[in-house]
Amino acid sequence: MEKELIIETIDMKKVYGEGEGQVVALDGVSIKICRGEFVAIIGPSGSGKSTLMNILACLDRPTEGKYILAGEDVSGYSRKELAQIRSRELGFVFQSFNLLPRATALENVILPTIYRRENRINQKEQVEAAMSALENVGLRDRTDHLPSELSGGQQQRVAIARALINNPILLLADEPTGNLDSRSSKEIIQLLIDLHYQGHTVVVVTHDMGVAHHTERMLMLQDGKLSSDQKNGEAMLSQAIQEVPRGIVEKGVIQ
Repeated sequence: MEKELIIETIDMKKVYGEGEGQVVALDGVSIKICRGEFVAIIGPSGSGKSTLMNILACLDRPTEGKYILAGEDVSGYSRKELAQIRSRELGFVFQSFNLLPRATALENVILPTIYRRENRINQKEQVEAAMSALENVGLRDRTDHLPSELSGGQQQRVAIARALINNPILLLADEPTGNLDSRSSKEIIQLLIDLHYQGHTVVVVTHDMGVAHHTERMLMLQDGKLSSDQKNGEAMLSQAIQEVPRGIVEKGVIQ
């Protein structure tokens, strides 16, 4: 049975500026990512990976070509329509965590449900959903802690819980281990692997090949073009699971 496409871009271009100052950030990029895949987008500085990430995240629109998200052509959507797609369909994880410093872990995770435009839930349901999301990332015992009272790895796990609370069709992570030490980086990589095995579609944008090699597949950008589409295979994921402390798949927590 053919897998459902979550992401499809067709001859997508993004051009900034005009005339002699024109910069082609993306030049005819066509990719397909299916439901449940774990994919890394990699490339050197200036390759176009950040531009591609912004378009996949519905933060920007292509100049030419199409971006089809879960069967919906969002290429020509207005900024308001894109904002609705972001709040309804997407989850985001950032390098700098982007947590509110004066809000507890629980309050940070609840935020997306407060701004949800459709299928709004009451306060009790918000708390229950946030507690479940925090438990899923191994932080049920840190719900009342402020970000300053958490380690970098714990803050990133709160951010991942926040990204998951609305059950997005796509989880986008931009350099998710960029601000972490090696141990915390391994924990976050393992968590993303676990989420992949739970059925989430995960796309990571990174310059770190150590992170990219733990995914199923790597899309390499060079000068705004897709230069390679390389599968890592199940063997690589199995090796990753053996190398990194087990997470939520077996025990429900990160050790």
